[in-house]
Amino acid sequence: MLISLIVPCYNEQEALPLFYQEASRVAEAMGRSHGAEFEFVFIDDGSKDDTLNIMRALHERDARVRYQSFSRNFGKEAGIWAGLKAARGDYVAMLDADLQDPPSLLPEMLDALLSGEYDCAATRRTTRKGEPPVRSFFARMFYRIINKMSDTEIVDGARDFRLMTRQMVDAILSMGEYNRFSKGIFSWVGFRTKWLEYTNVERVAGTTKWNFWKLFRYSIDGIVGFSTAPLALAAFVGVFFCLAAFLGILFVVVRALLFGDPTNGWPSLVCILLLCSGVQLFCTGIVGVYLSKTYLETKRRPICILKETEESGPRADQRPQSRKNEEEG
Repeated sequence: MLISLIVPCYNEQEALPLFYQEASRVAEAMGRSHGAEFEFVFIDDGSKDDTLNIMRALHERDARVRYQSFSRNFGKEAGIWAGLKAARGDYVAMLDADLQDPPSLLPEMLDALLSGEYDCAATRRTTRKGEPPVRSFFARMFYRIINKMSDTEIVDGARDFRLMTRQMVDAILSMGEYNRFSKGIFSWVGFRTKWLEYTNVERVAGTTKWNFWKLFRYSIDGIVGFSTAPLALAAFVGVFFCLAAFLGILFVVVRALLFGDPTNGWPSLVCILLLCSGVQLFCTGIVGVYLSKTYLETKRRPICILKETEESGPRADQRPQSRKNEEEG
C-alpha cells in the first residue's frame, strides 16, 4: 500500500524542513500501524527563494522524496494538477507545506478509506481563528453565494487537504480543463466523502501568499467554472430594465399629453442614463468573463511547464558549488 503526499510549494524555504520532519514522523508511525509506504511529491511552483534547493537536498537524503519544478509560477491549481498526475500511490493526499493541514490526521483519514465506506476523506475548518475578520467575512459570503448559484455543493471551510483513492484521482485527472477550481472539481466528480473537522492551525513559518485580490480572482474562477447563474442574472437585469424603460416611456407620453412637456428634470434624467449605462457595462462584463474563460480553454495551453524533476536533476550551472567540486574531483 503506497500513499502519495502531494505538497505544492511557493517560497516555503522556512516551512518545508519542518513539514518534512513532521510528515516523516507520521509516515513512520503509519508504516508500523498500517503497513503503509509513502512517497513525498513536492511541487515547486516557480519559487524565488531556496525552496527548490531544499527539495533537491531532501531527495538526495531520502529516496521517498520526489519533486517537480515549474518554469515559472503557474499557481496552486497547476501545482495540485501536476502532483496528482505524478503521484504513483494507491492513495493520494494533498496538503500544504505550512502545516496548516496537520499530517497527524492522515491515520484517521486512511482508516475511513480502508473501511470501504468512503472514497475520500476530506477536512474542513470549524473556525477561522487567526484570519483577518474582513477576509473571514468575504470567505463565508463566497461559500453562500456559490452554493446558491451552483448545483455543485462546496462545503464551507473545506480545505484542499484530503486523502483519495486512486479511482477518484483518475476521475479528477480526466477533467482536463485549463481554468481549474479544485474544490469544485472534487465535489463534481462525486464519490463518497467523509468530512473531518478541526480547528484552524496557523502557519509554522513564512507568510501567506494569498492576498485579498488573489482570493477574489480565485472566487470568480470558482463561480464561473461551476455556475452559469451570472449569465442568467445579466439576462434578467436586461429584461427588467427594458420593461422599466417601456413603462417610463408610457409615463412621459401620458404626462406630456395631460400636463404639457416641461423642460425641468434633467438631473434625474442624467442619473437614469448613468444607471442604465452602468448596468449595461456590468452585464457586458459578466459575458466578457465567460468569453475570456472560453477563449483560454480553446487555446489548449498546457496547465504548467516542467523545468526540472528528481529524474532529470538540475543542470550543471544550477548545482550547488560543493556538489560540482565533488563531481569534478
